[in-house]
Amino acid sequence: MIKPELLCPAKDLEVLKTAVDFGADAVYIGGEAYGLRAKARNFSPEDMEEGIRYAHEKGARVHVTANILAHNRDLEGAAAYFRELEKLRPDAVLVADPGMFMLAKENCPDVDIHISTQANNTNAGTFRFWRQLGAKRVVCARELSLEEIAQIRRIIDEETPEGEHFEIEAFVHGAMCISYSGRCLLSSYFTGRDANHGECTHPCRWKYAVMEESRPGEYLPVEENERGTFIFNSRDLCMIDHIPELAAAGIDSLKIEGRMKTALYVASVARTYRKAIDDYFESEEKYRENLPWYEEEIRKCTYRRFTTGFYFGRPDETSMVYDSNTYVNESVFLGIVEDTQEDGGITIMQRNKFRTGDRIEIMKPDGRDIPAIVSRIENHEGIVVPDAPHPKEMLRIWLEPAAAGSAEDADTAGAADTADSSAVNRKTCAADTAGSCPGSRKTCAADTADSSAGSRKTCAAEKGDLLRT
Repeated sequence: MIKPELLCPAKDLEVLKTAVDFGADAVYIGGEAYGLRAKARNFSPEDMEEGIRYAHEKGARVHVTANILAHNRDLEGAAAYFRELEKLRPDAVLVADPGMFMLAKENCPDVDIHISTQANNTNAGTFRFWRQLGAKRVVCARELSLEEIAQIRRIIDEETPEGEHFEIEAFVHGAMCISYSGRCLLSSYFTGRDANHGECTHPCRWKYAVMEESRPGEYLPVEENERGTFIFNSRDLCMIDHIPELAAAGIDSLKIEGRMKTALYVASVARTYRKAIDDYFESEEKYRENLPWYEEEIRKCTYRRFTTGFYFGRPDETSMVYDSNTYVNESVFLGIVEDTQEDGGITIMQRNKFRTGDRIEIMKPDGRDIPAIVSRIENHEGIVVPDAPHPKEMLRIWLEPAAAGSAEDADTAGAADTADSSAVNRKTCAADTAGSCPGSRKTCAADTADSSAGSRKTCAAEKGDLLRT
């Protein structure tokens, strides 16, 4: 059984580095054109070069999306773009359009080509077609069941020459499109913004009413409750409880949706799926024991309630969210640690409001969440301030260990660690490799009795850690 790759999204260089640091084997990104997330910040050639270098230094891979459905006006520029990618050397380029495939093959011959889910890859014949043309991987349509994917895996393996392996990628987490493999025309019809050129306005999340033809202008509400009904609004895909089934189906790459998402979202999902995959391939028993931790952690990022999509059969009305078009958001992203200082202070670019005295978490890539109290905030001029209300402000902050022994501490992953490093505590910390998690957590807990600068540094955030409420 192949241990699958964990493939995470990144809208910019900051999120790429976060994804790699928090466990992604590979990251998929978009350039400034030809991808399907035009509203994402996306990557300049300089950022792309730095991102590829950073990922490769950490042993991770970078895939670049160019999966628009191209018009004639796009082709000349796309060819030049692929020549640029040939110089930058990402690990793969992702396309959906046959014309774009041929341009990629001609202009960046040393970069692997992957076929996007936008190409509607729903059967073994389609996978065979792309393999014979020279693609290295195909992304499954979201409409496939695990049984169908397993069948495709068997057929393709039987036909693939000895010594070669054709890769299958599938989405396992994130938003689900109401239309067939993303081929939606609502955005283009309502707003003139083409979803297949990366400009989707997400009209599936809007609120709708009914109008009777002889009563123009009289709108009859379609109501589930007082907020209305959102009849096209799908739940989010989540397969964290089904890693064994995904692996058994022969999927090579488990893909997280979300190239518009924040660093906190990507870190939370990457870290959780990283633990789940590693735990399962170490021991299924360990994976089963830690399911509650995975489920708790995955709900700390934004989501629209969860579904398993088409993997175990066709979705029904329970896969929709009729009463709301908003996300559930159980954590707030405060910032990423940019630097640390000898006096115990840390530098962050603040993302959401917080104030002195707030209880926060230091989110570590290894699975620990260290509770802390904000004891001091200095703005970019070095002036002590009581709170941080302005997004994107550079701040220095000081953190004190949170008081041990409270009920809230006991429920926080990685908290309430005394000298006891029992199996219960190890499970709270996501069953890290033997000895590493309890030992490091005990070091942090020991700081609660000592608030000196030295002990604060021992329990402090490190560069690359995330802060959240």
